[in-house]
Amino acid sequence: MPIKVNEYEVRLTRSSEERRQVRNLRYRVFCEEEGAHATEEQKALMEEYDSYDRFAEYMAVFHNGKVVGTYRIINREAAEKLGGFYTETEYNISKLKRVKGNIIEMSRACIDIDYRDSLAVRLLWMGLANYILENKVVLVFGVSSFVGTKPVEFAQCFSYLYYNHLAPVSLRPTVLPEKMGTVDRSQTKMNILPRSHVDEKLAWQEMTPILKGYMRLGAKVGKGIFVDEPFNSCDVFTFMKTKDINKVYQKHFLGNPNAFDHLGIKPTMLNQFGKVLLSPVTGLVALAEFFLEPEEAAEVKRGE
Repeated sequence: MPIKVNEYEVRLTRSSEERRQVRNLRYRVFCEEEGAHATEEQKALMEEYDSYDRFAEYMAVFHNGKVVGTYRIINREAAEKLGGFYTETEYNISKLKRVKGNIIEMSRACIDIDYRDSLAVRLLWMGLANYILENKVVLVFGVSSFVGTKPVEFAQCFSYLYYNHLAPVSLRPTVLPEKMGTVDRSQTKMNILPRSHVDEKLAWQEMTPILKGYMRLGAKVGKGIFVDEPFNSCDVFTFMKTKDINKVYQKHFLGNPNAFDHLGIKPTMLNQFGKVLLSPVTGLVALAEFFLEPEEAAEVKRGE
């Protein structure tokens, strides 16, 4: 179900041209801006893609018909056709795959550089909420990427995640260092710093905005860092059961702390989510509380 707000719209792509726009946006962000390796063919087409795009769905935010935000969705059916999920090239996720019900992998999330302070970010999250409700998704997962291939540069963040948000053993994905080529396997270690040296505030400052969002929703992380040299990134596995999404945010966005206890949610709940998130005043505060540090969010509330 598409969601429209003024000149914006969020929905799954419907045509080959829209999918081309998605891949072009990914090229501009990942290859030109962040330094990911591109083949000569990709450079000629100005598109970023891999074999997993063949059966993937693209969620996209449009502004006046132009794609300005996106992420890729691979469900169980698509993964079977592809021979596995994209994240399986980096992590052992066999425990997660045993979870019953509909599970989806999210990847390649990005926003056009000119729209990162716009409604596009909020709409991308709304698109995910809509997809979860319509498809009765029980588990969402993927990797959160940091630009660069030196984990030590994000030592506070990785160490904090290891000590505070590591998934239980029964579900825990684990890194596959043998997939990293010639990269030193010691770089997969997450607990770079001893617990006593971890500064929570600095750790949150090192997190990417989308990872902050995931963690505040209650996401867990897998064990190990995957250094992806061709993509110029350090990846950490993140996932969340939709029914376990933070009760505070369920109440904040939906007016019900138990809204996701059962996936048979009434459509009106999504509408309530949209009204709160898109309100000119309330929506800004909601987004601030979702992505920013407490003191930063307080400044938004005060109008500073």
